[in-house]
Amino acid sequence: MTVKKIAILSPGDMGHAVGRALSEHGFDILTHLEGRSQRTCALAKDAGFRISATLNELINEADLLLSILVPASAETVAKEIAQSLQETGEATLIADCNAISPMRSEHIGRIIESAGGRYIDASIIGHPPGRDVPPRFYVSGQYADALLVLDGKGIAVKVLGGDIGRASGIKMCYAALTKGTSTLQVALLTVAESLGLSSELHEELAYSQKAALRNMESGIPSLPPNAHRWIGEMEEIATTFAAQGVTPNFHLGAAAIYRLLEQTPYAIESPEDIDSNRTLTQTIAATVAQLSESRTENTDDDSGPPGAD
Repeated sequence: MTVKKIAILSPGDMGHAVGRALSEHGFDILTHLEGRSQRTCALAKDAGFRISATLNELINEADLLLSILVPASAETVAKEIAQSLQETGEATLIADCNAISPMRSEHIGRIIESAGGRYIDASIIGHPPGRDVPPRFYVSGQYADALLVLDGKGIAVKVLGGDIGRASGIKMCYAALTKGTSTLQVALLTVAESLGLSSELHEELAYSQKAALRNMESGIPSLPPNAHRWIGEMEEIATTFAAQGVTPNFHLGAAAIYRLLEQTPYAIESPEDIDSNRTLTQTIAATVAQLSESRTENTDDDSGPPGAD
């Protein structure tokens, strides 16, 4: 099958950059923006997407659809796509590129294929296109080879075989390390600040863990604006681990840390306007303040009315 027209739902931070890269390599990029935020609409326009008026119109025209969403939206959007596949009678290639567990990918695959679509399990590792190293699109399933046409077009495509779940599985293992480690760092720095030991810990880290400290200083200040997207990802990782008999508690804890970061004032920023001058110290101070506020609220909620037992 020739792939010339590529639909992307949704052209957010990663999706619009992927679309732009594919457009620069001669592909026709499309999207449907009903219900999308003003920011997403602006990103789609900036990247040069053609806008389809309806999802059915998008499915009718596209040779391939890439679903690039927050994990919590993956299944809902898959059901919407399936309805359009049924209504149009198309057998469009549908690649779910979201950070979801292998089990959820298998479930979404059944939804798509029962509606007549051809499903590809996919995942993305790396930053959006446009940097020195292209993102890696891992793909698996019966139709995985169809995405090889995109290899070298701003992204790198790596086929992991014919079994659904392999592509989503490698993402779960990788993000368990990267995004999971970030939450461990936030947690220990928050505790150190709460104990009045931040200066002493910083001194020790600067002496014995220089690389780790540099990574914390460069990476943690940008976490709050992204935290809302990664809560669900940590929960998907926890589910994946549990299915293999490994404790899910590491990444349930990671999800809790991202919820804490999501509640800080810095979380209102978008990826485009993250304050590059914000320091690690300021970020951790915000988590400590939010934690203190949450404790106060919980204490008030548990106090009960006067005279209560």
